[in-house]
Amino acid sequence: MAGLLDSIADWFRGLLIDGITGNFIGMFNDMNARVGDIASQVGQTPAGWNAGIFALIRTLSETVVIPIAGMILTFVLCYELIHLIIEKNNMHDFDTFNLFKWIFKTFCAVFILTHTFDIVMFIFALAQNAVNNSAGIIAGSLDMNLAMTDLADQLAAMGTGELIGLFFESAILSIVMNAISICVFLIIYGRMLEIYLTISVAPIPLSTMANREWGGIGTGYLKSLFALAFQGFLIMVCVAIYAVLLQGITAAGSVHAAIWGCMGYTVLLCFILFKTGSMARSIFGGH
Repeated sequence: MAGLLDSIADWFRGLLIDGITGNFIGMFNDMNARVGDIASQVGQTPAGWNAGIFALIRTLSETVVIPIAGMILTFVLCYELIHLIIEKNNMHDFDTFNLFKWIFKTFCAVFILTHTFDIVMFIFALAQNAVNNSAGIIAGSLDMNLAMTDLADQLAAMGTGELIGLFFESAILSIVMNAISICVFLIIYGRMLEIYLTISVAPIPLSTMANREWGGIGTGYLKSLFALAFQGFLIMVCVAIYAVLLQGITAAGSVHAAIWGCMGYTVLLCFILFKTGSMARSIFGGH
């Protein structure tokens, strides 16, 4: 009878160990994939991330937004000319050089408007270069399962009651980690959608840059573009810091400490990823 009970107890312990191991593996595999995918996602330009969406945005901009921007530019340039004439005592003190200056300003304004997407792509190409260079530094250091290298040995040394408690603990943590994984997905993909929405109206703010009074609109827009572009670099810095913190708990002697340490750092990563947008706007002075 005792042998039968021992066999049942061993079977139950094995079932708990398999369940705990499965929970931990499932808990981290999806998060590993999300974090490891960050570099490839934030390192893409709007044209490279999804060519179909970019083509749609560019077509809408060229057919719908640019005509509106052209009318705004015409108004701005006419306002500039009128202001130039009035400023010089109704042309009594008019300098011919000022007319050439207005013509040159008009040429620059039209050039900027007709090359809007080239300017936008140049900004994101700069940011992509920084992101890709940083991705090479942290590559291969994001495996959270390293903290679980001695998991099987630790589970084998636990009692049945402790295994039951750890099983429910791992189940709860698995749900939380899945929620965090979804948040990381929303942050990364939400940033790209924000980029597409921002560049879709690029011609309108850039059409105001020829005027000193209205030019702040275009300048503010360029600052916002730089903030969005280099937010990807800040995200990569967050991931690099996360990787270093993660490596610090790989030698944890307790499975509880290792699991809660991984989860704590992952929650911290998710929180700071949410902050990268406001941090980038603060750095570049975007609105």
